Amino acid sequence: MQRRNNFSLTSLELVPANPENAPFLIMLHGYGSNEKDLIQIAHALPPEFRYISPRAPLTMDFGMYGWFPLEFTPGGITVDYKAAQHALQHFIYYTSELIREYRPAGNKVFLMGFSQGAVMSYLTAFNAPELLHGVIALSGQLPEKSLPIVPAQALLRKLPFLVMHGLYDDILPIAKGRSADEWLKQNVDDLTYREYPVAHQISDSGIELIRSWLNEKMPEQK
Repeated sequence: MQRRNNFSLTSLELVPANPENAPFLIMLHGYGSNEKDLIQIAHALPPEFRYISPRAPLTMDFGMYGWFPLEFTPGGITVDYKAAQHALQHFIYYTSELIREYRPAGNKVFLMGFSQGAVMSYLTAFNAPELLHGVIALSGQLPEKSLPIVPAQALLRKLPFLVMHGLYDDILPIAKGRSADEWLKQNVDDLTYREYPVAHQISDSGIELIRSWLNEKMPEQK
């Protein structure tokens, strides 16, 4: 059953048949999208999970939201890092709200982010890895000015990552995915990286891999 809820971020939720202590995936949409986007693929993912898709807090236009402001320039995309840090603190608070309310397996959640949502997923992993079971980063990039500080690195190293990128991505080129792959190889023990012959999107094969990866990493319900 899909329903809307109102924690500190407005969200859509898909509830499993057995919701008590169910494993939990938060789905973070990209810049200019909304909470109705990624929740559409939840039905193709493991049915044991609770899926929540929050709406990013920055209103851009009707039905369009972002996690923090971006500027598209001839030299590439520029980021408002102060606003990104504020968005991160808001999202960490929201994630903690959900954990307190739903008590998912292990009192941790999985994150799956697309594009700017992938950046938010990386930022959360780098700053609050204790909240997470794993991260799925789709068509994103590393927040290079916000790489983790030493105290977070031990927990981060144990965190599983699934990173996917389109070979023909014209928004965040494939070099962004490959750069993330190289950095993560040096800093985490459990990394799966895949490239697909698509643009700035999630391929059907990618969805199949997400499903199998979640099944493999799924914690036990008590």
